[in-house]
Amino acid sequence: MRLVVFGLTISSSWGNGHATLWRALSRALARRGHSVVFYERDLPFYAAHRDLTAIPNGRLVLFSDWAEIRAQAARDVAEADVAMVTSYCPDALLATDLVLSGRALKVFYDLDTPVTLDRLRRGEAVEYVGPEGFAGFDLVLSYTGGPALAALRDGLGARRAAPLYGHVDPEVHRPAAAQAHYAADLSYLGTYAADRQDKVVSCLVEPARRRPDTRFLIGGAQYPQDFPWTDNIYFVRHLGPREHPAFYASSRLTLNVTRAAMAAMGWCPSGRLFEATACGAAVLSDAFDGLDAFYRPGEEILLAETPEAVLAALDRSDAELRRIAEAGRARTLSDHTSAHRAAELEAILDSARSPVSMEA
Repeated sequence: MRLVVFGLTISSSWGNGHATLWRALSRALARRGHSVVFYERDLPFYAAHRDLTAIPNGRLVLFSDWAEIRAQAARDVAEADVAMVTSYCPDALLATDLVLSGRALKVFYDLDTPVTLDRLRRGEAVEYVGPEGFAGFDLVLSYTGGPALAALRDGLGARRAAPLYGHVDPEVHRPAAAQAHYAADLSYLGTYAADRQDKVVSCLVEPARRRPDTRFLIGGAQYPQDFPWTDNIYFVRHLGPREHPAFYASSRLTLNVTRAAMAAMGWCPSGRLFEATACGAAVLSDAFDGLDAFYRPGEEILLAETPEAVLAALDRSDAELRRIAEAGRARTLSDHTSAHRAAELEAILDSARSPVSMEA
């Protein structure tokens, strides 16, 4: 297949969760003989932190203005089998007009479904959703499953809605040697987000206050100066994917905190769950509906949302945490790699080419 994607970014992993997912999926699709052309507005925020310049068996098109690439994009869409627009694409509405006028299978991929639905529920404008919602697309893919799929159909007019969950490329996220500068008893890797802050405080800051002799580590971007640091919470600024394995390998336990809208809706596992487990880390996560469809709590991951539960997890033996880590990695490799998602995407796209009335 030839896929043309109009997205947020694939070239920079700085401060967003889209890039790593697209890189892994593009590689997996390339291994299956498919090609991806990815159109990305060349935004200064991402340009300053660009860590990818080419797509295997595909093409990255960076542009500063829609007018400069519209003719080229129209040619690519005309030759494509699948034309796709994603959430938070800066040119989503213009790209949607182009995609809907073509012959290719018309797909919208909402990698931020809980945020999309929450903003619409609040009556806020969503810049990547046009006045007709998703009614013109043949298929809406969602990073979120469960009740979100019905909401996409009922509230935004999606003809078909199917989940395409997060995933990981085990060639990028894999076990590595520990590094002294990342050493910690509990680590957390994630961009700062105000709606995660309460859980970060409960699951990392407060445990750090109660255990001043224990080492905690946060890695990520956009942390404010007034973050409630303690003397035993260490910090490393944004880490690119190449540094993730060493980061995870260097702590006894790593924390996953889900964005508030994602946790409230459920069935929306963070990409960090897949990446950390693929690296062989023992993961301590907050809970949300549907999580047990991806990992078995208590066996493949641990759950905690209070300081007491976090400290109890830290008090587990190294052997117990190794068993959790090994089981989590095995589950990820068996169910949640980018190769699995590429195969799922093939099947979903194939099904979407049939009339809706023919579906069971």
